[in-house]
Amino acid sequence: MELDEALDVVREQPRAVLATWRSDGSPQMSPVLISVGDGGRLVMSTRETAFKTKNLARDPRASLCVLPDTFFGRWVQLDCSAELVHLPDAMDLLITYYRNLSGEHPDWEEYRTAMRSEQRLAVLFTIERAGPDRAG
Repeated sequence: MELDEALDVVREQPRAVLATWRSDGSPQMSPVLISVGDGGRLVMSTRETAFKTKNLARDPRASLCVLPDTFFGRWVQLDCSAELVHLPDAMDLLITYYRNLSGEHPDWEEYRTAMRSEQRLAVLFTIERAGPDRAG
């Protein structure tokens, strides 16, 4: 699958299941929302204390299975490398992430305060492979 086609899928349906790798090598999966950011990188918001954050800090490999709201339909698997961006550097990314998914926030200062109190960070995913390339 071409990268532009995969990004179009994400723009239309931002719900995904993220797979990261535990220290014992087994997968850890989480439902997440992702957004397309600058340069075709994907953006996700999470907490410093989340297991997915700890897993990605240790091993930046990640896979995302992007699914439609109805579960069945067009889907894509994205194999990625992840970069963790911590506050305060993450704030602009988190604001753009929110805007892409939800539009304007009624009180951006309240949003910034919530991001700090929730210990939020941004995860940037660089897509290394997108599929499926053929039906089975």
